[in-house]
Amino acid sequence: MNPTSTLTTLISAALLAGCASTGASSPSARPVFYPNVMLNRVGPAQAQRDADQCMYNAQNAGLTPEEKTNSIGHGAAQGAAVGGVASAVGALVRGRSVERALESGAAGAAVGGSAGAVAGAFHEKPSVTYRNYVQRCLKDKGFDVIGWN
Repeated sequence: MNPTSTLTTLISAALLAGCASTGASSPSARPVFYPNVMLNRVGPAQAQRDADQCMYNAQNAGLTPEEKTNSIGHGAAQGAAVGGVASAVGALVRGRSVERALESGAAGAAVGGSAGAVAGAFHEKPSVTYRNYVQRCLKDKGFDVIGWN
């Protein structure tokens, strides 16, 4: 695999991982407010500032928006192992030399690792404890959080 192909594969993986990290189920989601008396009184801009402060407080308390499962790293390692071994064995089965099999294995590991990292990104989960902390903080301020988006 040439350097340009490797770079293209890595950039594609990063873009796909970025797409996977948005929406209500992502760690980057923000609280959604019910239009109660407090929200109507202070307005959406102040509610967002209060949410930012609660999120900051949660992080200062040692919480993170995502569960620390390292699913991207695990996916990359698993994909690299599977892709590398499958490519090397495939090359040997087709009668290639050991040197060509190793080259194929290295290329397969690069592709498999990238694909595994992207697959792992789709498994990142938001931290329930972090969200509960932020929701409690906002409730104490008078807001009603109805979800995350």
